Order: sequence, then C-alpha cells, then structure tokens
Amino acid sequence: MKKITIAIDGFSSTGKSTVAKRIAKHLGYVYVDSGAMYRAVTYYAMQQGFIDSNHFNIEGLVENLKAITISFKFNNALGFAEVYLNGINIENDIRTLEVSSFVSKVAEISEVRQKLVEQQQQLGKDGGVVMDGRDIGTVVFPDAELKLFLTASPENRAKRRFDELVKRGDRVLYDEVLKNVEERDYIDSHRKDSPLVKAEDAIEIDNSNMSKEEQFHIVLGLVDKRINSI
Repeated sequence: MKKITIAIDGFSSTGKSTVAKRIAKHLGYVYVDSGAMYRAVTYYAMQQGFIDSNHFNIEGLVENLKAITISFKFNNALGFAEVYLNGINIENDIRTLEVSSFVSKVAEISEVRQKLVEQQQQLGKDGGVVMDGRDIGTVVFPDAELKLFLTASPENRAKRRFDELVKRGDRVLYDEVLKNVEERDYIDSHRKDSPLVKAEDAIEIDNSNMSKEEQFHIVLGLVDKRINSI
C-alpha cells in the first residue's frame, strides 16, 4: 500500500500534535512535530540570551543557527519521539508558557524558517510521514496527498492549554494563557514569511466542541478514504 504524506496545519492548541501522533502510530508512519523544532530554536535563543521580554538579538541568533542541531528520538515508554537540542533532551523544557510567548517571534525569522523547512522536507522526502505545524501544507509539503487544517475558538484553545500547564504543575493564569494564544494567532497569521493560512485543498476541522477521540476518528476516516483513493 502506498505511503502518503499527511500535512496537519492549524492554530495553536488545536490538538494537532495529539491527533498527528495517534494517526502516525496507527499507520506506522513517522511523526514530525515541526512546532517542537521552532520551540527548540526558541529555547536555544533564550538560553544564549538572544531573546527575552525586553529585546531580541535577531542577528545574533541567525549567526548561530549553524550551532543548532535538532533531532527526535523515540521514547518507548511514552510512545512518541522526544525532541533533542544538540544531543540534550529538551522535551519538557520547550513546553512552558515562557517559550510559547517567544516562539512566534522566532518563527518569523526567514533564516530560521529556511533552516527548519529544509530539515522537515528531508524527513518527509520518502512519504509515510505525518507532520503538523503552521505551513506544512502550504510550504513544506505543498503536494501532500492529504492536508488538514484544525481550528477552534481562542477561548477553547486557551482552556485546553491552561489545563495542560496546570496538570504538569505550572503556575499560570487562564487570562495569561488566553492572551498568549491570541498574540500567537496574530503573529502567525500576519508574518511576511510563510504565514499561517489554510491551503486551498486542505480540509478544515473545527474541533471547538469535539473530544480528542471524536477528532481522531474523523481524521482517521479522512486518511483511510484518501489512501484507498490512490
């Protein structure tokens, strides 16, 4: 059976990674979290002092991109691949609200996008891949056999993100999370390089009032239909 490329785009906290991981595991495909790659670069920029709440040394980050190596290693206990920065596991470090507050600004930088898009295309060059992000169906894999675009209301997405952060022990306020969601939406949708837009041939799924299980079965149905049509 032919292995296809599945591109899943959408706004933050729409459950892209969750459904992408399940679909990839179900099909035996490779899963690539492109958002984690941008978070890794953001985390590096924070650690090196290139970005904080008061300044962003874009030139410094761009000059040091060659020093960044991002990789994924499958964790059997967790059932998914964790992200590594220069050989160090940073899976938990990149999931904080602080990283979230800077990642869209870092993702705006053309040199950053060029570096990561090249890596993403290499990872998926042979098909059999599920990749989620902001520009997968429009830039990374414009010829993907199946493109999905996930959306939900900002309030619903902020509540999901808030619950995740609280569950892992982070001390955050819902209003802070909602503000972050809305700010990321604006930056992602208005950046000059590869803005977040729905590909013309993408299937839109509004999961505002949908459970993870419902979304999984809807997406799986679309996947099966597409594979059987080839």
